[in-house]
Amino acid sequence: MKTMKKLFLFLLLLAATSVQATEATISSPNGKLTVSVNDQGGQATYSVTLDGQTVLLPSRLGLKANFADFSQGLHITATKEGTTSNHYQMRQAKQSDVSFTASTLLVSLANDKQQNMQVEFVVKDNDVAFRYLIPRQQDDQPKAAVIEQEATSFRMPDGTTTFLCPQIDPMTGWERTKPSYEEEYKADAPMTDKSKFGQGYTFPCLFRTSVGAWVLISETGVSGLYCGSHLSDFSTDNGYTVAYPQPGENNSFGSTGASIPLPGLTPWRTITVGTTLKPVVETTIAYDVVQPLYQPSEDYQGGRYTWSWLIWQDNSINYDDQVKFIDLAAAMGYEFCLVDNWWDQNIGREKMARLSEYAQSKGVSLLLWYNSNGHWNDAPQTPRNCMDTPAARDREMAWLKSIGVKGIKVDFFAGDKQETMQLYEDILFDANRYGLQVVFHGCTLPRGWERMYPNFVASEAVLASENVYFSDYHAKQEPFQLTMHPFCRNAVATMDWGGVIMNKQLSKDNRSRHARQTTDVFEMATAFTNQTAVQCVAMQPNNLQELNETELNFLKGLPTTWDETRFVDGYPGRYVVLARRHGAQWYVAGLNATRQPLKLSIDAARFGVKNQLCDRTDKKNGATTAVQTALKTNKKGMAEIVMQPNGGIVLF
Repeated sequence: MKTMKKLFLFLLLLAATSVQATEATISSPNGKLTVSVNDQGGQATYSVTLDGQTVLLPSRLGLKANFADFSQGLHITATKEGTTSNHYQMRQAKQSDVSFTASTLLVSLANDKQQNMQVEFVVKDNDVAFRYLIPRQQDDQPKAAVIEQEATSFRMPDGTTTFLCPQIDPMTGWERTKPSYEEEYKADAPMTDKSKFGQGYTFPCLFRTSVGAWVLISETGVSGLYCGSHLSDFSTDNGYTVAYPQPGENNSFGSTGASIPLPGLTPWRTITVGTTLKPVVETTIAYDVVQPLYQPSEDYQGGRYTWSWLIWQDNSINYDDQVKFIDLAAAMGYEFCLVDNWWDQNIGREKMARLSEYAQSKGVSLLLWYNSNGHWNDAPQTPRNCMDTPAARDREMAWLKSIGVKGIKVDFFAGDKQETMQLYEDILFDANRYGLQVVFHGCTLPRGWERMYPNFVASEAVLASENVYFSDYHAKQEPFQLTMHPFCRNAVATMDWGGVIMNKQLSKDNRSRHARQTTDVFEMATAFTNQTAVQCVAMQPNNLQELNETELNFLKGLPTTWDETRFVDGYPGRYVVLARRHGAQWYVAGLNATRQPLKLSIDAARFGVKNQLCDRTDKKNGATTAVQTALKTNKKGMAEIVMQPNGGIVLF
């Protein structure tokens, strides 16, 4: 009888032990950021705290593959903690020399069928990155898998507000070219607001918790081996979940998940957190956890380019007008001139070779526009069918190299399916073989591509400058949009917004159509707040006579590559002040999107800046012009500055 009682008590103890949750915890090197992983109730979750404050409530981990369900019935079988460090250099991002140390955690999980997966965490002082690793299972299991969906979620505390850009329905918009990450951000919205189109939100996604912490969520490391994803609409149960491409993308052809070999990896989900916006603006996590996929074929250089199409539009794509913009680039000392759509028809290939020769004689290199099509949208612009197959790309890129073209802008992709991601990668890889840099438009968010693909420059993936030209409404929205992007879109990847606009009227004659709503200094400051290594300065030939000497000289000296970036001040959609260093020279640039003058104190001594470019309004006629003055500071090196409504400032 005693033996039976002992056996019964042992079985009870065993049962209690078997249902007890296992938890693994890892903290950042400074101990302030903590991630906890739990398997209570057969559901794997993670949570994040910063300085003891909850940033993310317990949020789901897991995914579903075609051969196994790793979203439920999970239990932790092993954990492994460690550290990692790295030092690398980049040319075309916000920081040229990056060093970091992080804590790591590898969590092994098994489902009820004893099928296994792992979750790998990398935790920096203000960043969390994690991804899934799926090993090969038993011998009778497949050696490849289709990942159908993720259970991954992000649950923020009640009262969190959002700064988000909605995902749009597929095959919509002009000539069925969407989604292309070109919708309008909405600031300071409650989580319970539904997205505008009912399709969730594009990465990156910015949140402010009820305790004042900032949270930026995105993904990185997406190559041709996986699909891109976005966030779902908010639900009270799961918060936001990772959502894969919509079936209608890519003309309703192709995958909605990802097909991977086993063992296989997913892209990284990234979370940047801080009690201020400094970690959000300065984060390098998108690059820290990825590696270059190939070596550059040459030493690619940044620079500035002129662009006729923004103001002069399609009619400017002719030989004579392009000569004018090449001459403009040469007069300003700019490296490139972009020739936009229809050049193959309106100029022709033989004359394009002559145009490129002329540009080179002026010290300018051409960048040429291409349609990505293909079958995936109806955009009629040519050249078409030059970038969609290996044979076509090889033929076209060999010709481009032969006439001295240095880069291409490829437009109209509209989707995040794995097939589309493979096309991006194929274009980049083939372009590198011919020494071509690449800019994408009508496209998805770059996800670590600046480091993965050394000839990648930037993507649009934003409601860009062409909309300022198209309507007075978007001209009025420009200050709001450009004070949003340093905290979200441009915080995780380079951004080709498309132009420092110097015409005061959005027309070729600079007298008709609607007016630009920003000051000249606002526009010049965007060359610093918008980050890309090849920057568009959308000057027009008339600007050479209309701008004052101060403006022209300043525009001639714009740098485009940065060794350091520092957050100074700001609030998304209201104002921003950033400091960027090029070599030994610091620039502190600010934008004001509010309707009132904004007074700020800037630590000028910290950056060694001694001059300011600011707005001055003529009391008689109300006209605002740019002036350069010596910067006045107090004994502590602080400068009191004023940014005018829709105005800006640059300290240097």
